[in-house]
Amino acid sequence: MTPSGYRASDFLTTKEVPSSGCRPAQELSQEIKSFISGVDALQGRKLSVREHARCAVRLLRSVPACRGAVLEHLRGVYDEHVSTFLHNLETEGNASSGASSNLEDIIQEVHGVLSEFIRLNPRAWAPLVSTWAVDLLGQLSSKHAGRRVAPHSSSLNELLQLWMSCAATRSLMEAYSQCLAAMLAWCPDACVDALLDTSVKHSPHFDWVVAHIGSAFPGTIISRVLACGLKDFCSHGGKDQGLLVEKGNRVPKIGSVVGILGHLAAHHSDSIRKELLRMFQESLTPSTPLSPTSSSTSWEASPQLRRAAVPFLLQLAAMSPNLFGAVSSELVEMLRPPVLLQLQALLQGLPREELDNMLGLAVHLISQSPTGGARVLKFLADTATPASVIISGPTPSPHEGVREGCDRLLQMLLLHLHKLVFNRSDGAEVSPLSSASSQPQRVTPFLEELRSHVGQLCAETLRLERKRHLWLHQLLCLLSVYGGPSVATETLCQLLTQARNPEELALAWQLHTTLSSCMAGLIPAAVAHCVAQIHTHTLGPRQLRQLLLNLAAAIQSQDEERKGAAGAHFSMAVQIGSAISGHLHDFGPLLLHGDSAVSHAAVRLLSCSPLPRTSSPAHLLLLSRAAVTHFFLALRRRGDAKKVGRDVGQTGEAVSCSVLLLSRFAAYSPLTLKAILQQLVEGALHKGNADLFGGQIADMSGAPVASPSVSPDLGASLLDINCRFGTTVNFSGSVWSVFHAGVIGKGLKVRTAANLPDPSAVIQNIQTLLAVIVQCCSSSSFNGSQSPSDPDEPQPINAEAAKVVAVTLVENVCPDVANGELSWPPEEHARTTVERDIYIRRCFEAHPILFPLLQVVAAGRPALCYCSAVLRGLLATLLSHWEGSRDALSTDSPWHLQASCLLVSCMGEGQLLPPVLANVHEAFAHLTPFEVRLLLLAVWEYVRGNGPLPQKFVFSSDKCMFCRDFSRDGDVSRYVAPIHSVLHKNIDRLGHLCWRFQL
Repeated sequence: MTPSGYRASDFLTTKEVPSSGCRPAQELSQEIKSFISGVDALQGRKLSVREHARCAVRLLRSVPACRGAVLEHLRGVYDEHVSTFLHNLETEGNASSGASSNLEDIIQEVHGVLSEFIRLNPRAWAPLVSTWAVDLLGQLSSKHAGRRVAPHSSSLNELLQLWMSCAATRSLMEAYSQCLAAMLAWCPDACVDALLDTSVKHSPHFDWVVAHIGSAFPGTIISRVLACGLKDFCSHGGKDQGLLVEKGNRVPKIGSVVGILGHLAAHHSDSIRKELLRMFQESLTPSTPLSPTSSSTSWEASPQLRRAAVPFLLQLAAMSPNLFGAVSSELVEMLRPPVLLQLQALLQGLPREELDNMLGLAVHLISQSPTGGARVLKFLADTATPASVIISGPTPSPHEGVREGCDRLLQMLLLHLHKLVFNRSDGAEVSPLSSASSQPQRVTPFLEELRSHVGQLCAETLRLERKRHLWLHQLLCLLSVYGGPSVATETLCQLLTQARNPEELALAWQLHTTLSSCMAGLIPAAVAHCVAQIHTHTLGPRQLRQLLLNLAAAIQSQDEERKGAAGAHFSMAVQIGSAISGHLHDFGPLLLHGDSAVSHAAVRLLSCSPLPRTSSPAHLLLLSRAAVTHFFLALRRRGDAKKVGRDVGQTGEAVSCSVLLLSRFAAYSPLTLKAILQQLVEGALHKGNADLFGGQIADMSGAPVASPSVSPDLGASLLDINCRFGTTVNFSGSVWSVFHAGVIGKGLKVRTAANLPDPSAVIQNIQTLLAVIVQCCSSSSFNGSQSPSDPDEPQPINAEAAKVVAVTLVENVCPDVANGELSWPPEEHARTTVERDIYIRRCFEAHPILFPLLQVVAAGRPALCYCSAVLRGLLATLLSHWEGSRDALSTDSPWHLQASCLLVSCMGEGQLLPPVLANVHEAFAHLTPFEVRLLLLAVWEYVRGNGPLPQKFVFSSDKCMFCRDFSRDGDVSRYVAPIHSVLHKNIDRLGHLCWRFQL
C-alpha cells in the first residue's frame, strides 16, 4: 500500500487550494513520512489499511500538492472496498453486513474532500479528478467483470444496479459527473477524451459508465463524443483512409464512439440524429471566422476536420446500422441539388483511392440499411437518370458531375447486391452432421426492406425511362432471386398486371427469361397467384382488365412466334396457355363481371386460351352458362353503343370473341355442345333477351304485356292469380277451354303497342345468333361423319346437334308437348288442340327468331321430325286463318303469308315434303286465301300419310348428311292434283312456275 517513487520534497509545494486549517510543519512532515513508509512515525508500528487511508486523506486536505500520490494510493483503497463488497454478495447474498467495516466512511470522506476541491477550484482539480475517476472505474469494472455476482456486460441495467449500489463506484461516478458539469463551460473535450480512452481500454465492461454519464449529459456527451471521435479519426487516418475493417483497427476511439452512441440511442435517438445531421451540414458549409463565443478547439474551424467529417460519418454508420437508420431518411430529404453540389465540391479534391473507398463504404451502408431502402433507391435513380427524362418540376436538375457520381454509385450498388445474392451460402461452413439447406443464408437488409415495395418498383420499371428502367429491372431480378419463388411470383404478377402495351409486357418476359434458369414452374405459380388475387378481390377493375388483356396477348403471341424460331417467348406463351387452361373455371365467372371492360377482357382471354384435356362436368356446365350469358350481354352492349353513337369497335370485338368462345366450347365435348345449344335457344326466347331479336314479351294468351306505366297496379288478388295460365286447369280437348281475353269486371285486356327495336340491329343480332348456332352445330360430329370433299363447301349441320336445338325449341314453345308426338294426326284432330295451337302461333308471332331456328334445324336432317308437334300446330292455325279469311289476295295478310312460306320452306329443307310439294310456297303470293289453304291442305295430307319419322332417313357418305328416299313413300301424284288445278286456274300468273311442280 506504500506509494513508490515519491520523495518527501515532492509534497512540499505551494498549496493550490485553501486547506481546512493550519498545521505545524513538523506534524505534516511526520504525516508524510507515515504515508510514504506505511509505518506510524510516533509508535513505530505498521499502519492498517484504514489508518493508512486516513493519513492519505489528511495529506490531501493539508497538502494538495501531494494529490497525485494520494490519488494513486486511494486506488487500492477503492479496490479493497469493491472486493469486499462483491465477496459479501457472493458469500451471504447481502452486502449490508460488511458495509460499515468496509472502508465506506473513508470513501465518503475522500468524496467530500474531492467534491469541495472541485467546487472551489474546478480548473485545477476537475481535469485531474475526472481522469482519475473514470480510469479507476474502468479498472474496477474490468478487474471484477468475471466475478460470480457480476452480470454479463450486455445487461446494462443489471450492471448499473450492481455498481451504483457499491459506495466506491458510486462515489467515483458522482465525482466524474461533478467534474464534467464543471468543465462543460470551458474544456469539455478533455473530460470526454478521458471517457473515450477508458472506453477503448475497458469496453465492454465499461459500457455501464458510458450509459450512465450519457444519460445524465446527453447533449454534451453526444456532441463532444462526435467531435473527439472526428479529431482522432483525422489524426489516425486522415491521409490514408482504408476500408471498413482496416479503419476500425487503426482508429481506436471510433469503436468507443459507436458504443457510446449506441447506448444513448435507446432514450436519446432524436438528439443523436440531430447532432449527426448537424455535423454533416456544418461540414458542407464554408468555414467562417470564429465568433467570440466559439471554442478554439471546435472542429468546425479546422478545414482538415471539415473534410474528414463526411468520411467519419460514413465510418460511423458502417459500424452501427442503428445510427445509419436514424439519419438515412432525413439525409435523403436533405440531399437537394444545392447540397449535392456542395458535397461534390467537398469530395472532388480527395484522392481517387480514397474516393473509391468512400463509394464502397456507401454501397455497403445502403445494402445493409434496414429501413429507408426504397427512399434511397428512388433518390439515386432520380439523380442518376439523364436530365432529358427527369420530370422534377421546379427543382433544378443536379450538376452533371453529381449525376455521374450517382450513376456510378448505383452501378456499384447493383454489382454489390449481385455478389451478395449469388454468394449468400459462402459464409457458413457446412458441418458433416447438418445439411446445406439447414444453414441460414445471409440476410441483405436493403433487399429485405424492398420486398414490400415490389409493386412500386414494377410501376417505376414500366415507365420505360431511359437507363432508369434497366437499373430497376436488374434490381427486380436480384430481388426475385433473393426472395425466392414467392417474391419472383409476386414480381411477375405485378408486371403482368401493370403492363399497358407490348413494350412494357416484354419486361415480364425478360424477367422470366432471367429467372427460368434458377426457378422452375414460375409461370404456373404466377397464374395461380393471379387467380388467388381474383378470388380475394385484391385487384380493381382496371388492374383486373389489364391483367386479362396481358395474359391474352401473351397467349396470342405464340402464333407469331411459331412462324419464326421457337424461342423464349414461344415457350412462355405455351406455358401461360397451359396454366390458364387449368384455371378456366376460375376465369369463367369474370365473363359476367359488372364492368363491361373486365368481361370483354375475360372473353378475349378465354377465346384464345387452350382448353384443358380433361375437366369436370360441373366446371364445363358453369363455363358454358357463363359464356352464353355473356354472349347475350355483348349483343345488348353492342346495340346500346349504337344508340348513343359511341365507337362500337370494342363491343363488336367482344361479340366476335364471344362467338369464337362458344364455338370452341361446343367443339370440346358433346356435353358442352348440348349445354350451349340449349342455353342459346332458351336465352333467345327468354323475356329478357327477346327484344334483341325483335321479339315481344307476351303473356300466356299471346297478348303483349303492358309496361308498368301503362297498366295500373291493381294489387295482389286471388282473381289475378287464378287467371294465370300456370295456375289454371288445362281443359284441352273440351269445350271448357279457357281463353284469357281479360279480367272479370275489367273488360278485355288492353293491347299496347310494343316498342319496336331498330330493324338493322335486330337483323344483325339474328345473324350473329344463327352464325354461332351454325358454328356450334358444324364443329361437332357425334356420329363420326366425314367432312365434305370440297373444302370450299360449308361444314354440314350435325344431325345430333340440330336435334338438340329442335328439342329445346319445342320445350320452350310448347312445354306440354311430349317428345314422342311425331306422327301427324288427321285434320280433325286439330279441333282438340286449338288452345295449344293458338299459343304456338302467337309464340311465332312474338319471336321472329323461331323461323330462322327452324331453318337451322331443317338443315340438320332429320332433326326437324322432332318439331312435328310445333309444325302441326302452326300449320293448323294457318289453315284456319286462310279458311276464314275474306281478303281478296293472300298478300293482305302479310305475316300469315310469310309464315306459310317459311313453314313450307323449312319442311322442304328438312325433307318432310318431296320437292314437288316443297315448292308450293313460291306461288302463295299470287293466290287467294282459299287457294293458299288448298295447297297447305295438300301439304297436311301428305305429311299425315307419310309421317315425319327419323327412321325414313339414311346417311349419305357422299353428301355427309342424312337424306330421304321419297320413292319409298308411294305415289305423290294424288297430293299434287290440287296444285295442278290451282296452277291451271291461274296460268296467266303462275305459268312460269309450272316446271317446278312436275313429277
